[in-house]
Amino acid sequence: MQRVGISGKQALMAVLIAFALALAVWAPLGLTVAQARILAVVLVTLGFWASGVVPSYFASLVLFAVVLVFGLAPADLVFAGFGSTAVWLIISGFVIGAAISASGLGAVLAQVLAPVLDGSYARMICGLTVVAMVLGFIMPSSVGRAVVLVPIGMALADRAGFAPGSNGRIGIAVALAVACNMPSFAVLPANIPNMVLSGAAETIYGAHFGYMDYLLLHYPVLGLVKSAATAWLVLRMFPAEVALHPTQSAALPGGTDKAAQIRVAGVLLVTLLLWMTDAVHGVNAAWVGLAAAVVLLSPGFGVVSAQAFKAAVDFGLLLFVVGALAVGALVNASGLGDLVGQGLQAVLPLHPGATAENFAALSLMAMLTGVLTTVPSVPSVLTPMAQGLAHASGFELPAVLMTQVVGFSTVLLPYQVAPLVVAMGLSGENAGHLARVLLRLAALTVLVLLPLDYLWWRLLGWI
Repeated sequence: MQRVGISGKQALMAVLIAFALALAVWAPLGLTVAQARILAVVLVTLGFWASGVVPSYFASLVLFAVVLVFGLAPADLVFAGFGSTAVWLIISGFVIGAAISASGLGAVLAQVLAPVLDGSYARMICGLTVVAMVLGFIMPSSVGRAVVLVPIGMALADRAGFAPGSNGRIGIAVALAVACNMPSFAVLPANIPNMVLSGAAETIYGAHFGYMDYLLLHYPVLGLVKSAATAWLVLRMFPAEVALHPTQSAALPGGTDKAAQIRVAGVLLVTLLLWMTDAVHGVNAAWVGLAAAVVLLSPGFGVVSAQAFKAAVDFGLLLFVVGALAVGALVNASGLGDLVGQGLQAVLPLHPGATAENFAALSLMAMLTGVLTTVPSVPSVLTPMAQGLAHASGFELPAVLMTQVVGFSTVLLPYQVAPLVVAMGLSGENAGHLARVLLRLAALTVLVLLPLDYLWWRLLGWI
Protein backbone atom coordinates (compact mmCIF):
# COMPACT_ATOMS: atom_id res chain seq x y z
CA MET A 1 0.00 0.00 0.00
CA GLN A 2 1.28 3.45 -0.90
CA ARG A 3 1.74 5.82 2.03
CA VAL A 4 0.39 9.31 1.59
CA GLY A 5 2.66 11.83 3.26
CA ILE A 6 1.73 15.18 4.72
CA SER A 7 3.27 18.19 3.02
CA GLY A 8 4.75 21.15 4.84
CA LYS A 9 1.81 23.33 3.79
CA GLN A 10 -0.68 20.80 5.15
CA ALA A 11 1.21 20.63 8.44
CA LEU A 12 1.20 24.42 8.73
CA MET A 13 -2.52 24.50 8.00
CA ALA A 14 -3.14 21.91 10.70
CA VAL A 15 -1.28 24.12 13.19
CA LEU A 16 -3.22 27.20 12.01
CA ILE A 17 -6.56 25.39 12.38
CA ALA A 18 -5.62 24.27 15.92
CA PHE A 19 -4.64 27.85 16.79
CA ALA A 20 -7.91 29.16 15.31
CA LEU A 21 -9.95 26.68 17.36
CA ALA A 22 -8.16 27.78 20.53
CA LEU A 23 -8.72 31.42 19.58
CA ALA A 24 -12.44 30.81 19.05
CA VAL A 25 -12.82 29.04 22.40
CA TRP A 26 -10.80 31.33 24.70
CA ALA A 27 -11.16 34.74 22.97
CA PRO A 28 -7.84 36.22 24.18
CA LEU A 29 -6.27 39.65 23.60
CA GLY A 30 -9.34 41.57 24.73
CA LEU A 31 -11.47 40.26 21.86
CA THR A 32 -15.15 39.63 22.27
CA VAL A 33 -16.34 36.07 21.67
CA ALA A 34 -17.85 37.10 18.33
CA GLN A 35 -14.65 38.87 17.23
CA ALA A 36 -12.50 35.90 18.24
CA ARG A 37 -14.64 33.47 16.26
CA ILE A 38 -14.72 35.69 13.18
CA LEU A 39 -10.95 36.17 13.41
CA ALA A 40 -10.51 32.40 13.69
CA VAL A 41 -12.50 31.61 10.55
CA VAL A 42 -10.88 34.49 8.65
CA LEU A 43 -7.38 33.26 9.54
CA VAL A 44 -8.18 29.73 8.39
CA THR A 45 -9.69 31.05 5.14
CA LEU A 46 -6.66 33.22 4.44
CA GLY A 47 -4.42 30.26 5.23
CA PHE A 48 -6.28 28.08 2.73
CA TRP A 49 -6.04 30.76 0.04
CA ALA A 50 -2.36 31.44 0.68
CA SER A 51 -1.27 27.79 0.92
CA GLY A 52 -3.41 26.36 -1.87
CA VAL A 53 -3.91 23.08 0.00
CA VAL A 54 -7.57 23.20 -1.04
CA PRO A 55 -9.18 24.95 -4.02
CA SER A 56 -9.90 28.63 -3.38
CA TYR A 57 -13.64 28.21 -4.01
CA PHE A 58 -13.76 25.44 -1.36
CA ALA A 59 -12.14 27.79 1.16
CA SER A 60 -14.84 30.38 0.39
CA LEU A 61 -17.58 27.78 0.87
CA VAL A 62 -16.06 26.79 4.23
CA LEU A 63 -16.07 30.47 5.22
CA PHE A 64 -19.72 30.89 4.24
CA ALA A 65 -20.83 27.67 5.97
CA VAL A 66 -19.05 28.30 9.28
CA VAL A 67 -20.10 31.94 9.55
CA LEU A 68 -23.76 31.20 8.74
CA VAL A 69 -24.17 27.93 10.65
CA PHE A 70 -22.75 29.48 13.85
CA GLY A 71 -24.59 32.75 13.34
CA LEU A 72 -21.45 34.90 13.30
CA ALA A 73 -22.87 37.33 10.74
CA PRO A 74 -26.12 37.79 8.79
CA ALA A 75 -26.44 36.30 5.31
CA ASP A 76 -26.90 39.71 3.68
CA LEU A 77 -23.43 40.72 4.91
CA VAL A 78 -21.77 37.41 4.03
CA PHE A 79 -23.23 37.34 0.52
CA ALA A 80 -23.05 41.08 -0.13
CA GLY A 81 -20.35 40.34 -2.69
CA PHE A 82 -22.92 38.84 -5.07
CA GLY A 83 -24.45 42.30 -5.30
CA SER A 84 -21.09 43.99 -5.70
CA THR A 85 -20.31 45.72 -8.97
CA ALA A 86 -16.95 43.90 -8.92
CA VAL A 87 -18.59 40.49 -9.36
CA TRP A 88 -20.79 41.63 -12.24
CA LEU A 89 -17.83 43.29 -13.89
CA ILE A 90 -16.00 39.97 -13.64
CA ILE A 91 -18.93 38.06 -15.17
CA SER A 92 -19.21 40.52 -18.03
CA GLY A 93 -15.44 40.35 -18.40
CA PHE A 94 -15.57 36.59 -18.92
CA VAL A 95 -18.18 37.06 -21.66
CA ILE A 96 -16.22 39.84 -23.39
CA GLY A 97 -13.03 37.78 -23.18
CA ALA A 98 -14.82 34.75 -24.62
CA ALA A 99 -16.15 36.87 -27.50
CA ILE A 100 -12.70 38.27 -28.27
CA SER A 101 -11.24 34.76 -28.38
CA ALA A 102 -14.12 32.91 -30.07
CA SER A 103 -14.50 35.43 -32.88
CA GLY A 104 -10.78 35.41 -33.59
CA LEU A 105 -10.55 39.13 -32.80
CA GLY A 106 -7.82 38.44 -30.25
CA ALA A 107 -5.73 36.78 -32.94
CA VAL A 108 -6.33 39.69 -35.31
CA LEU A 109 -5.30 42.25 -32.68
CA ALA A 110 -2.27 40.10 -31.87
CA GLN A 111 -1.26 40.23 -35.53
CA VAL A 112 -1.58 44.02 -35.41
CA LEU A 113 0.73 44.19 -32.39
CA ALA A 114 3.03 41.47 -33.67
CA PRO A 115 5.32 43.67 -35.81
CA VAL A 116 6.20 45.65 -32.67
CA LEU A 117 6.33 42.76 -30.17
CA ASP A 118 7.36 39.71 -32.22
CA GLY A 119 10.85 38.28 -32.40
CA SER A 120 11.86 38.69 -28.76
CA TYR A 121 10.31 37.38 -25.54
CA ALA A 122 11.71 40.37 -23.63
CA ARG A 123 10.20 42.78 -26.16
CA MET A 124 6.86 40.98 -25.82
CA ILE A 125 6.85 41.22 -22.01
CA CYS A 126 7.95 44.86 -21.94
CA GLY A 127 5.65 45.87 -24.79
CA LEU A 128 2.54 44.31 -23.25
CA THR A 129 3.43 45.94 -19.93
CA VAL A 130 3.61 49.36 -21.57
CA VAL A 131 0.30 48.83 -23.41
CA ALA A 132 -1.41 47.87 -20.13
CA MET A 133 0.07 50.89 -18.37
CA VAL A 134 -1.19 53.25 -21.08
CA LEU A 135 -4.65 51.64 -20.94
CA GLY A 136 -4.69 52.41 -17.22
CA PHE A 137 -5.04 56.10 -18.01
CA ILE A 138 -8.13 55.67 -20.18
CA MET A 139 -9.99 52.68 -18.70
CA PRO A 140 -11.09 52.96 -15.05
CA SER A 141 -11.31 49.22 -14.37
CA SER A 142 -8.49 46.76 -13.68
CA VAL A 143 -10.77 43.87 -14.65
CA GLY A 144 -11.74 45.70 -17.85
CA ARG A 145 -8.11 46.14 -18.82
CA ALA A 146 -7.46 42.45 -18.21
CA VAL A 147 -10.54 41.47 -20.22
CA VAL A 148 -9.23 43.37 -23.23
CA LEU A 149 -5.53 42.53 -23.03
CA VAL A 150 -5.27 38.99 -21.66
CA PRO A 151 -6.94 37.31 -24.70
CA ILE A 152 -4.63 39.34 -26.95
CA GLY A 153 -1.63 38.31 -24.86
CA MET A 154 -2.63 34.65 -25.05
CA ALA A 155 -3.02 34.95 -28.82
CA LEU A 156 0.50 36.39 -28.97
CA ALA A 157 1.69 33.48 -26.85
CA ASP A 158 0.14 31.06 -29.37
CA ARG A 159 1.79 32.96 -32.20
CA ALA A 160 5.16 32.69 -30.46
CA GLY A 161 4.75 28.94 -29.96
CA PHE A 162 4.25 29.05 -26.17
CA ALA A 163 2.16 26.06 -25.12
CA PRO A 164 -0.13 26.13 -22.05
CA GLY A 165 1.94 25.76 -18.89
CA SER A 166 5.16 26.86 -20.59
CA ASN A 167 7.40 29.55 -19.14
CA GLY A 168 6.66 31.92 -21.99
CA ARG A 169 2.90 31.68 -21.64
CA ILE A 170 3.07 31.94 -17.84
CA GLY A 171 5.36 34.97 -18.13
CA ILE A 172 2.95 36.77 -20.45
CA ALA A 173 -0.01 35.97 -18.17
CA VAL A 174 1.77 37.17 -15.03
CA ALA A 175 3.15 40.32 -16.68
CA LEU A 176 -0.33 41.27 -17.93
CA ALA A 177 -2.02 40.46 -14.61
CA VAL A 178 0.36 42.80 -12.77
CA ALA A 179 0.51 45.51 -15.46
CA CYS A 180 -3.27 45.70 -15.78
CA ASN A 181 -3.55 46.32 -12.05
CA MET A 182 -0.47 47.53 -10.16
CA PRO A 183 0.45 50.74 -12.06
CA SER A 184 -3.15 51.92 -11.71
CA PHE A 185 -2.65 52.37 -7.97
CA ALA A 186 -0.71 55.48 -8.98
CA VAL A 187 -3.54 56.87 -11.17
CA LEU A 188 -6.28 58.37 -9.01
CA PRO A 189 -9.49 57.21 -10.75
CA ALA A 190 -8.09 53.95 -12.12
CA ASN A 191 -9.09 51.45 -9.43
CA ILE A 192 -11.36 50.89 -6.43
CA PRO A 193 -8.93 51.35 -3.47
CA ASN A 194 -7.87 54.77 -4.78
CA MET A 195 -11.47 55.91 -5.02
CA VAL A 196 -12.32 54.54 -1.56
CA LEU A 197 -9.37 56.47 -0.13
CA SER A 198 -10.36 59.64 -1.97
CA GLY A 199 -13.98 59.39 -0.88
CA ALA A 200 -13.16 58.60 2.75
CA ALA A 201 -10.60 61.44 2.98
CA GLU A 202 -13.10 63.93 1.57
CA THR A 203 -15.96 62.71 3.78
CA ILE A 204 -14.00 62.59 7.04
CA TYR A 205 -11.49 65.42 6.66
CA GLY A 206 -12.64 67.46 3.69
CA ALA A 207 -9.34 66.60 1.98
CA HIS A 208 -9.23 66.66 -1.83
CA PHE A 209 -6.58 65.00 -4.01
CA GLY A 210 -5.78 66.57 -7.36
CA TYR A 211 -5.29 64.21 -10.31
CA MET A 212 -1.88 65.61 -11.31
CA ASP A 213 -0.60 65.95 -7.72
CA TYR A 214 -1.53 62.32 -7.05
CA LEU A 215 0.05 61.19 -10.32
CA LEU A 216 3.28 63.12 -9.77
CA LEU A 217 3.65 61.81 -6.24
CA HIS A 218 3.06 58.13 -7.01
CA TYR A 219 3.56 57.28 -10.69
CA PRO A 220 7.35 57.75 -11.07
CA VAL A 221 8.13 55.02 -8.51
CA LEU A 222 4.91 52.99 -8.06
CA GLY A 223 4.06 53.15 -11.75
CA LEU A 224 7.23 53.35 -13.84
CA VAL A 225 9.95 51.86 -11.63
CA LYS A 226 7.72 49.16 -10.17
CA SER A 227 6.53 48.09 -13.63
CA ALA A 228 10.13 47.88 -14.83
CA ALA A 229 10.95 45.78 -11.76
CA THR A 230 8.01 43.48 -12.52
CA ALA A 231 9.13 42.93 -16.12
CA TRP A 232 12.65 42.17 -14.88
CA LEU A 233 11.33 39.63 -12.35
CA VAL A 234 9.14 37.92 -14.96
CA LEU A 235 12.03 37.62 -17.41
CA ARG A 236 14.30 36.16 -14.71
CA MET A 237 11.75 33.79 -13.18
CA PHE A 238 10.14 32.57 -16.42
CA PRO A 239 12.87 32.66 -19.08
CA ALA A 240 11.77 31.68 -22.57
CA GLU A 241 12.60 32.10 -26.22
CA VAL A 242 10.17 32.65 -29.07
CA ALA A 243 9.79 29.26 -30.70
CA LEU A 244 8.47 30.42 -34.06
CA HIS A 245 9.75 33.11 -36.37
CA PRO A 246 7.03 35.70 -37.15
CA THR A 247 6.90 34.61 -40.80
CA GLN A 248 6.55 30.97 -39.73
CA SER A 249 3.86 31.45 -37.10
CA ALA A 250 1.34 28.67 -36.80
CA ALA A 251 -2.32 29.31 -37.46
CA LEU A 252 -3.87 31.11 -34.56
CA PRO A 253 -6.91 29.72 -32.73
CA GLY A 254 -10.29 31.34 -33.07
CA GLY A 255 -12.90 31.82 -35.72
CA THR A 256 -12.39 33.40 -39.09
CA ASP A 257 -15.84 34.99 -39.37
CA LYS A 258 -14.97 38.57 -40.32
CA ALA A 259 -18.54 39.74 -39.68
CA ALA A 260 -18.38 38.35 -36.13
CA GLN A 261 -15.04 40.06 -35.56
CA ILE A 262 -16.47 43.37 -36.74
CA ARG A 263 -19.46 43.01 -34.42
CA VAL A 264 -17.26 42.20 -31.43
CA ALA A 265 -14.89 45.06 -32.28
CA GLY A 266 -17.85 47.45 -32.47
CA VAL A 267 -19.24 46.33 -29.11
CA LEU A 268 -15.77 46.52 -27.56
CA LEU A 269 -15.18 50.01 -28.94
CA VAL A 270 -18.50 51.32 -27.59
CA THR A 271 -17.80 49.64 -24.24
CA LEU A 272 -14.35 51.23 -24.03
CA LEU A 273 -15.77 54.66 -24.86
CA LEU A 274 -18.43 54.32 -22.16
CA TRP A 275 -15.85 53.10 -19.64
CA MET A 276 -13.61 56.06 -20.45
CA THR A 277 -16.44 58.59 -20.09
CA ASP A 278 -18.13 57.25 -16.95
CA ALA A 279 -17.64 60.63 -15.25
CA VAL A 280 -19.86 62.17 -17.95
CA HIS A 281 -22.76 59.69 -18.19
CA GLY A 282 -22.59 58.35 -14.62
CA VAL A 283 -23.22 54.68 -15.50
CA ASN A 284 -21.06 52.32 -13.45
CA ALA A 285 -18.43 50.38 -15.41
CA ALA A 286 -19.98 47.10 -14.23
CA TRP A 287 -23.38 47.92 -15.76
CA VAL A 288 -21.72 49.01 -19.00
CA GLY A 289 -19.93 45.67 -19.09
CA LEU A 290 -23.15 43.83 -18.27
CA ALA A 291 -24.91 45.51 -21.19
CA ALA A 292 -22.02 44.53 -23.48
CA ALA A 293 -22.30 40.93 -22.25
CA VAL A 294 -26.02 40.88 -23.03
CA VAL A 295 -25.34 42.07 -26.59
CA LEU A 296 -22.55 39.53 -27.12
CA LEU A 297 -24.77 36.70 -25.79
CA SER A 298 -27.89 37.72 -27.70
CA PRO A 299 -29.19 35.22 -30.31
CA GLY A 300 -28.51 36.24 -33.87
CA PHE A 301 -26.16 39.15 -33.20
CA GLY A 302 -23.98 37.74 -30.41
CA VAL A 303 -20.99 35.47 -30.91
CA VAL A 304 -20.86 33.66 -27.55
CA SER A 305 -22.92 30.47 -27.60
CA ALA A 306 -24.53 28.89 -24.55
CA GLN A 307 -21.78 26.27 -24.46
CA ALA A 308 -19.08 28.93 -24.76
CA PHE A 309 -20.71 30.93 -21.95
CA LYS A 310 -20.70 27.92 -19.63
CA ALA A 311 -17.06 27.27 -20.46
CA ALA A 312 -16.04 30.92 -20.07
CA VAL A 313 -17.60 31.77 -16.71
CA ASP A 314 -15.49 30.31 -13.92
CA PHE A 315 -17.98 29.90 -11.06
CA GLY A 316 -15.22 28.75 -8.73
CA LEU A 317 -13.38 32.01 -9.33
CA LEU A 318 -16.57 33.97 -8.62
CA LEU A 319 -16.96 32.13 -5.31
CA PHE A 320 -13.39 33.04 -4.45
CA VAL A 321 -13.98 36.73 -5.22
CA VAL A 322 -17.22 36.80 -3.20
CA GLY A 323 -15.34 35.12 -0.37
CA ALA A 324 -12.59 37.74 -0.50
CA LEU A 325 -15.21 40.51 -0.39
CA ALA A 326 -16.90 38.74 2.53
CA VAL A 327 -13.64 38.63 4.48
CA GLY A 328 -13.24 42.39 4.15
CA ALA A 329 -16.86 42.98 5.15
CA LEU A 330 -16.62 40.65 8.17
CA VAL A 331 -13.39 42.20 9.40
CA ASN A 332 -14.78 45.72 9.14
CA ALA A 333 -18.26 45.00 10.52
CA SER A 334 -16.88 43.12 13.54
CA GLY A 335 -14.46 45.91 14.47
CA LEU A 336 -11.45 43.68 13.85
CA GLY A 337 -10.15 46.10 11.21
CA ASP A 338 -9.99 48.91 13.75
CA LEU A 339 -8.26 46.62 16.24
CA VAL A 340 -5.69 45.61 13.62
CA GLY A 341 -4.98 49.25 12.80
CA GLN A 342 -4.71 50.23 16.45
CA GLY A 343 -2.48 47.26 17.18
CA LEU A 344 -0.14 48.12 14.34
CA GLN A 345 -0.11 51.76 15.44
CA ALA A 346 0.97 50.67 18.91
CA VAL A 347 3.69 48.35 17.63
CA LEU A 348 5.18 50.34 14.76
CA PRO A 349 7.57 53.16 15.71
CA LEU A 350 6.17 56.65 15.09
CA HIS A 351 8.12 59.63 16.41
CA PRO A 352 7.97 63.27 15.25
CA GLY A 353 11.15 64.13 13.37
CA ALA A 354 12.01 60.53 12.42
CA THR A 355 10.79 61.03 8.86
CA ALA A 356 12.35 57.95 7.24
CA GLU A 357 11.20 55.60 10.01
CA ASN A 358 7.73 57.12 10.05
CA PHE A 359 7.36 56.85 6.28
CA ALA A 360 8.38 53.18 6.37
CA ALA A 361 6.15 52.42 9.38
CA LEU A 362 3.05 54.03 7.88
CA SER A 363 3.59 52.32 4.52
CA LEU A 364 4.13 48.91 6.15
CA MET A 365 1.06 49.49 8.30
CA ALA A 366 -1.10 49.79 5.18
CA MET A 367 0.62 46.83 3.54
CA LEU A 368 0.08 44.51 6.53
CA THR A 369 -3.51 45.64 7.02
CA GLY A 370 -4.23 44.59 3.43
CA VAL A 371 -3.13 41.04 4.18
CA LEU A 372 -6.03 40.56 6.61
CA THR A 373 -8.69 42.93 5.28
CA THR A 374 -7.86 42.64 1.53
CA VAL A 375 -6.68 45.75 -0.30
CA PRO A 376 -10.00 47.50 -1.08
CA SER A 377 -10.78 47.64 2.66
CA VAL A 378 -7.50 49.23 3.72
CA PRO A 379 -8.62 52.87 3.25
CA SER A 380 -11.82 52.16 5.18
CA VAL A 381 -9.78 50.88 8.13
CA LEU A 382 -6.91 53.36 8.19
CA THR A 383 -8.40 56.65 6.99
CA PRO A 384 -10.38 57.30 10.22
CA MET A 385 -7.09 56.90 12.13
CA ALA A 386 -5.12 59.29 9.88
CA GLN A 387 -5.41 62.36 12.12
CA GLY A 388 -4.01 60.47 15.11
CA LEU A 389 -1.25 59.01 12.96
CA ALA A 390 -0.40 62.49 11.71
CA HIS A 391 -0.04 63.73 15.29
CA ALA A 392 2.11 60.73 16.29
CA SER A 393 4.41 61.00 13.26
CA GLY A 394 4.56 64.76 12.85
CA PHE A 395 3.53 64.39 9.18
CA GLU A 396 0.89 66.55 7.57
CA LEU A 397 -2.49 64.81 7.20
CA PRO A 398 -2.29 64.55 3.36
CA ALA A 399 1.10 62.83 3.63
CA VAL A 400 -0.27 60.26 6.09
CA LEU A 401 -3.21 59.58 3.78
CA MET A 402 -0.89 59.14 0.79
CA THR A 403 1.30 56.60 2.58
CA GLN A 404 -1.68 54.26 2.35
CA VAL A 405 -1.14 54.12 -1.42
CA VAL A 406 2.46 53.01 -0.97
CA GLY A 407 1.25 50.29 1.40
CA PHE A 408 -1.85 48.92 -0.29
CA SER A 409 -0.13 48.91 -3.69
CA THR A 410 2.36 46.41 -2.24
CA VAL A 411 0.49 43.13 -2.60
CA LEU A 412 1.83 39.93 -1.09
CA LEU A 413 -0.64 37.35 -2.43
CA PRO A 414 -3.23 37.34 -5.25
CA TYR A 415 -6.29 36.93 -2.98
CA GLN A 416 -5.78 40.49 -1.71
CA VAL A 417 -6.72 41.98 -5.10
CA ALA A 418 -9.46 40.15 -7.01
CA PRO A 419 -8.55 41.55 -10.49
CA LEU A 420 -5.17 39.81 -10.25
CA VAL A 421 -6.87 36.43 -9.84
CA VAL A 422 -9.38 37.25 -12.58
CA ALA A 423 -6.56 38.05 -15.01
CA MET A 424 -4.87 34.72 -14.29
CA GLY A 425 -8.23 32.96 -14.67
CA LEU A 426 -8.68 34.53 -18.09
CA SER A 427 -5.22 33.33 -19.10
CA GLY A 428 -5.88 29.75 -17.99
CA GLU A 429 -2.62 29.67 -16.01
CA ASN A 430 -2.20 28.87 -12.31
CA ALA A 431 -2.35 31.88 -9.96
CA GLY A 432 0.42 30.29 -7.89
CA HIS A 433 2.93 31.55 -10.46
CA LEU A 434 1.66 35.08 -9.87
CA ALA A 435 2.05 34.62 -6.10
CA ARG A 436 5.74 33.82 -6.54
CA VAL A 437 6.28 37.06 -8.46
CA LEU A 438 4.22 39.13 -6.01
CA LEU A 439 6.22 37.94 -3.00
CA ARG A 440 9.51 38.83 -4.67
CA LEU A 441 8.12 42.14 -5.89
CA ALA A 442 6.97 42.97 -2.36
CA ALA A 443 10.44 42.21 -0.98
CA LEU A 444 12.00 44.35 -3.70
CA THR A 445 9.55 47.14 -2.90
CA VAL A 446 10.36 47.15 0.80
CA LEU A 447 14.11 46.95 0.30
CA VAL A 448 14.58 49.21 -2.74
CA LEU A 449 11.47 51.02 -3.93
CA LEU A 450 10.34 52.19 -0.48
CA PRO A 451 13.61 54.09 0.15
CA LEU A 452 13.49 55.42 -3.41
CA ASP A 453 9.91 56.59 -2.90
CA TYR A 454 10.93 58.26 0.36
CA LEU A 455 13.63 60.26 -1.43
CA TRP A 456 11.13 61.24 -4.15
CA TRP A 457 8.65 62.46 -1.53
CA ARG A 458 11.41 64.45 0.15
CA LEU A 459 12.35 66.01 -3.17
CA LEU A 460 8.73 67.07 -3.75
CA GLY A 461 8.46 68.49 -0.22
CA TRP A 462 5.72 66.14 0.97
CA ILE A 463 7.69 65.09 4.09
